[in-house]
Amino acid sequence: MPPRPDHPVPPTSGIPQPGLVAATFTVLRRRRGALAGATVRIVGLSGLAGLLVTAAVFALAWPVFTRMRNQRIWYHQVEDPYLHDPTDLVLVALGTLPLFLLLLGTGGAALQAVCSRAVAEESAEAATTARKNRSGDPVPGRLRPVLAVYALRGLIVWPLPLLVAFVADRLTGYHLDTPEPLQRGSWPHTLVETSPAVAVFVAVLLRLALTLAPAAAAAGLGPRAAVRRSWSLTWTRAGAPRVLALALPLAALTAGVFRLVVQFALPLRPLVRGLVEQATGNFFAAYYAGVLAPVIVGVLVTAAVTLPVTCTAFAVLHDRLRVPRTTPRSAGDAADPTTRHVCSPPVPRPE
Repeated sequence: MPPRPDHPVPPTSGIPQPGLVAATFTVLRRRRGALAGATVRIVGLSGLAGLLVTAAVFALAWPVFTRMRNQRIWYHQVEDPYLHDPTDLVLVALGTLPLFLLLLGTGGAALQAVCSRAVAEESAEAATTARKNRSGDPVPGRLRPVLAVYALRGLIVWPLPLLVAFVADRLTGYHLDTPEPLQRGSWPHTLVETSPAVAVFVAVLLRLALTLAPAAAAAGLGPRAAVRRSWSLTWTRAGAPRVLALALPLAALTAGVFRLVVQFALPLRPLVRGLVEQATGNFFAAYYAGVLAPVIVGVLVTAAVTLPVTCTAFAVLHDRLRVPRTTPRSAGDAADPTTRHVCSPPVPRPE
């Protein structure tokens, strides 16, 4: 008696999928415990590390603060007004900027991995992965590719506007004792002066084209493969409008939340300034600490509120775009490869 073939699996693609916003909030609602816990841990650890790095920056810049204080005292004695020059502080801040970018990238990559895993657990195609990772442990090998994607995307997007802005400043900016290479009012001067805006526009387009790269890396691809997939998925008739329609509201939401939180945190400025000045006796260190306090609170609160929504939304969008739409008949054929063999007439075997 010939063996009975298995019954064909009923197709699932015939069921209408919910919209992108509905699917995102479904994942956020069903996985709210895991996502909230991961967000608190990641944002909390990133904030603690950021405070330690900020304290290290103030320690490195302390000779600058001391020189400012001494110059202020001397100008006060000679009864002249004193306007401090923050150039040295800007140089110290630029030197330590990669550390802050590394912290932001690590936190964003970790949260992207958690959100992509939540989306995978909600997807019907990742049922096996969901059963394997039901214990709640992070999926191995996802954080490093996502972090590498952040670094690779930054190297692709930002060198062009930075280089163009530097060259335009050298050719058209105000520099003492330096003759201007281009005459003001001429068309070369106008082109070079407007070139940074064009470079920023190109960088924004590149950033939009690579928006799905972290979600692709969290799904299991390598950094370069994730960048290529994001590029190929975005520059399509279905991908470009969806990425743009999702990125613009999320960017507006992030900017609005950050501005609102900073405004509410402005009363921290005099409080922090008074505490630091009382502890150190340096007015300038206390002043800059007071300026940074609302900004730090705004960054942490904005990350805790908007990053889970953003990472989950782009993970859902990547999951939707990478899966080709199939008809119920083709889905049924793909689910049961033996259907065609069973339905086809038997072929006589040679004796």
